[in-house]
Amino acid sequence: MKLKIKLPLLFLLMFILIISIGTLYICTYIARARTDWLEILIAPVHFKILVLVVVLTAVIFAALTLYFHFNITKPIQLLNNRLKSITVGHSVLLIKSKRKDEIGELYSHFNEAVERLQQAHKEQIDMIAAITHDIKTPLTTINGYMELLTIQKNLTDKEREEYYQLITRKSKHIEELVNSFSAFTRNELELDEINLKPVEAVTFFENIAFEYETELSGLDYQLEWKHSFYKGQCIMINEYMLRRVFGNLFSNSVRYGEKKDLKIYMKGYIHNMCAHFTVEDNGIGVPDRDIPSLFHKFFTVDKARQSKNGGNGLGLASCKSIIEHHGGQIKAFHSDYGGLGISFSLPLKN
Repeated sequence: MKLKIKLPLLFLLMFILIISIGTLYICTYIARARTDWLEILIAPVHFKILVLVVVLTAVIFAALTLYFHFNITKPIQLLNNRLKSITVGHSVLLIKSKRKDEIGELYSHFNEAVERLQQAHKEQIDMIAAITHDIKTPLTTINGYMELLTIQKNLTDKEREEYYQLITRKSKHIEELVNSFSAFTRNELELDEINLKPVEAVTFFENIAFEYETELSGLDYQLEWKHSFYKGQCIMINEYMLRRVFGNLFSNSVRYGEKKDLKIYMKGYIHNMCAHFTVEDNGIGVPDRDIPSLFHKFFTVDKARQSKNGGNGLGLASCKSIIEHHGGQIKAFHSDYGGLGISFSLPLKN
């Protein structure tokens, strides 16, 4: 129990102690004197003691009342008022507090919830803007070439064929974008119904390592891996979903590493009752300013790299959703190997 909660408990203990001592004193005196209790109470000495007990009790009760009002009731009223003011799309003032007790923790959780709500709203707006931008660009190209085909009557057959091929490519690009958005939405809905099963961490890790070691060697890339798992350490996972996470991470390294001698490093270990996994590379990495935004939906470090290498900014966002639905956490960092590092944790099965 925190320090600030001990003060009212101290008052309460003093209150109980005073009542107990007073009652014990009077009862003892009655037992020894074998006198009627009313006569004892109205005696001058005992009457003063009784008055003192009543006064002390009233003082302690008043102190407790004031303490609970200013330190518990009023802060909770403030929290309730802030909760009533929460609306999507409007900023809500965070509650500043230096308290280290349960009320302080409650304020902290409230602030975190508000920040998550604001971030979710921002991501929705960014998502609409990203979808609009990604679809509008090829549509503009399609409309332009369709207009050329309509207006220019003296085009050669070769030029017409080139225009039609370009229109077809842009149409397929739009179809791919729509399919990606649809798949992401479908995956988000599936996450609410996923079934988790116990899987040995060492078996799962080594299966992933062997699979991608072979796949990357076919692309002339290297995978180095190591772990400190041992038999019997199980994690509760949906293996299909977790494989998708590793697929996205390795795909990002290959797609954006931009290095001929690309090497990927994979590590696994146990810490604080969680299985930890890291995937790092020696690629060109990500600027400092972009590290916190990597898991936002539709975020891309460089639009030029995106158009050149593909991708729609949903891969790491999908990884984050999957890991959090498993009760874990994921983060990005600058790798000591020079590129980007992604680490995530999964709780061990009890």
